Amino acid sequence: MASSNVYGTAVRPGWRTRIAGPLAQRARAKRRRMYVELMDPTESDPVLDVGCGSVGLATLGVPGRVTGVDRDDRPGYPGERFVQADARELPFADGEFAITYSNSLIEHLPAADRQRTAAEMARVGRRLFVQTPNRWFPVEPHALLPLVHWLPRSLGRRLWKLGVTGEPFDDIRLLSARELRQLFPDARIVRERVGPLTKSLIAVRD
Repeated sequence: MASSNVYGTAVRPGWRTRIAGPLAQRARAKRRRMYVELMDPTESDPVLDVGCGSVGLATLGVPGRVTGVDRDDRPGYPGERFVQADARELPFADGEFAITYSNSLIEHLPAADRQRTAAEMARVGRRLFVQTPNRWFPVEPHALLPLVHWLPRSLGRRLWKLGVTGEPFDDIRLLSARELRQLFPDARIVRERVGPLTKSLIAVRD
């Protein structure tokens, strides 16, 4: 049986998800504040949410006219409009959006597709806010397993089933700050911290 994951996927319920839920809600509220402070969106700004899932940015109560993009159809998407498209080839003009936003998407892409997707995000948005979990945070955020993403992949794959997620291990490869900077060379990297540790990385062009 699966429950709704605070990270947006289906997970098995248990003590880890009960603990992670409130923590993730606070982290999302903090990220919302960071987004508003860094991007300074207005009600009239056209905003593109790449990899929006079923809800995404449109439910966070931030200013802007949100267009959601996802490779899967999302009936009932709550934003201003929804476009089903491949993030590697976004069907929009250069600079069409005031802001390109993406939350926890790029780590799910094959390495060969990341540069192309990052270039498309940068092309269609005049400002950028692209978040991804930090590879060097000690807990893998999708499976809620400590250190598993630092192990050899053959071992990590075997341990993955002990985690809470139904996502396949090989589909998730977390990024470091250096790797994110390489994808967005004209952006600065903002660190989302838990105490002294960097939990997430955000590429910001503001």
